[in-house]
Amino acid sequence: MTRDELEHIIRASGDITDQYEFVIVGSQSMLGPVPNPEAAFTMSMEADIYPLQAPELADRIDGAIGEGSQFHQNYGYYAQGVGPDTATLPKDWMQRVHRVQNGNTNDRVGYCLDVLDLFLAKAVAGRDKDREFCMALFEHGYVTPAQVLALVPIMPVDDKEQRTLRATIRRWAKAVRDAGHDLPEA
Repeated sequence: MTRDELEHIIRASGDITDQYEFVIVGSQSMLGPVPNPEAAFTMSMEADIYPLQAPELADRIDGAIGEGSQFHQNYGYYAQGVGPDTATLPKDWMQRVHRVQNGNTNDRVGYCLDVLDLFLAKAVAGRDKDREFCMALFEHGYVTPAQVLALVPIMPVDDKEQRTLRATIRRWAKAVRDAGHDLPEA
């Protein structure tokens, strides 16, 4: 997905829900802080999105422009209507969002996660695709181990999960270094 395609999804979501502000979580929120990222970050054809003030309307987005919809067939990308609990994020994540708003969004606002918050949400989810995405964030210099480790204490998970999260981050950083990438020590 490209930044233009994400902007189209924001615009279409506004038309469907008659809402003004949307939150984009998941990998394509990367397109907020980094409008033209490397190909490794644009592989997904779905944007996870919900209306900020009316998250219950996400089902309308899913039904109208979700996977398998006419929109998806026409454009080759789609929206997945999600909710505020879809991603586990640091307590102050909303203070770091990147605003996407322009004529292509019909002046609707898409709040995209900062790359640090995106990294942590994916690290907590812990699927294989999340590990690959986080390691790519390290490899391309979008985040450092120290930056993400500094936010672990404000993740809404218990102490044991925080310890596991720190160990996971350090293990991924080591793997990136072992693969020959220059990455600062945590």
